[in-house]
Amino acid sequence: MSRDKLIRLVEPLVEQLGFELADLELRTGGRDGILRIFIDKADGIGIEDCEEVSRRVSAILDVEDPLQSDYTLEVSSPGLDRTLTKLAHFQRFMGQDVKVKLRFPLEGRRNYRGALKAADEEKIEVEVDGESFSLPLATIESARLIPTA
Repeated sequence: MSRDKLIRLVEPLVEQLGFELADLELRTGGRDGILRIFIDKADGIGIEDCEEVSRRVSAILDVEDPLQSDYTLEVSSPGLDRTLTKLAHFQRFMGQDVKVKLRFPLEGRRNYRGALKAADEEKIEVEVDGESFSLPLATIESARLIPTA
């Protein structure tokens, strides 16, 4: 099953439990796969939250069997260097430092590391060493927060 289909299966349940599905990773290959689900909420995530989501998601995955192979389910908070995968993530963390990797070079480069200055439905703006770069959302391969000391 594709990552997008897994998100469509899992996200409604996660939201029903009062959490945001911050990200989902599916690692296949080798003997067993790994399904990592990252959840978040305004006042933070505790171990009990992860346990609850894990139990409920496991029950759905056991019935739906979307992976059709053995896998390990991991549920955790997104962490300090969380990935930014949705427009709402970019808008929430405006002003913070980010690391962005593009699918292909834009203006001669694929990697940008700087302050997130703006975000809308089509693009984000990242300021790197005083220079602003407009990066179309569709070209972003990955984006993460850079934790500050």
